[in-house]
Amino acid sequence: MTLFSKPQRHPLTTLAAHLTLSLTLGLTAVSAAQAAPTSTKFERTAQLGGSTLQLNGKGTRVRLVFKAYDLGLYTTKRVSTPAELLALPGPKRLQFTALRELPGTELGRLFLRGIGDNTPSAQLTRHTLSTTRLIEIFSGKPKLVPGDTFAMDFVPGKGTQFYIQGQPQGEPVGDDEFFTLVLRIWFGDSPADIPLRDALLDGGQG
Repeated sequence: MTLFSKPQRHPLTTLAAHLTLSLTLGLTAVSAAQAAPTSTKFERTAQLGGSTLQLNGKGTRVRLVFKAYDLGLYTTKRVSTPAELLALPGPKRLQFTALRELPGTELGRLFLRGIGDNTPSAQLTRHTLSTTRLIEIFSGKPKLVPGDTFAMDFVPGKGTQFYIQGQPQGEPVGDDEFFTLVLRIWFGDSPADIPLRDALLDGGQG
């Protein structure tokens, strides 16, 4: 080695530097997801099942770095925690706007996976017909393109009505417990997107 040779970095030092950079980039991505405003204009109120619902919160579903959809949560009463939402009686609405091309079959399977990630197997088995119907509904639409809308309206005692582009997709599906399983996709112990969950419960961004 010459007098002015560049000193070699220890492998562990190099690894630590890479880990620090990865962590920094990861935190930056999370912060960006939390701060990103929705591009959809959600109505402040909605009528459902004879009740007036209010926009509890809105947010954007981000997968990796891609924005998939905007989502608005409508409830009869302001809630700020998953427990409050899951215990809240009365009608509820989940209103979506696609932000990129979403294949219908893939969307249905992602919803089913979200339910499975947050539901005990015995409870999930009780709702096999309803979860199968959920996949059928979205599989019937080859793809959703940016700007397309879909929704899930729940009325106690009547089940969950699915809409695509404002059009009802058959009859309401499942019972009251089934809609709780649907809500757990975003508000269960393993939510699909934590920044989105928080936005839906704190009033949303934008």
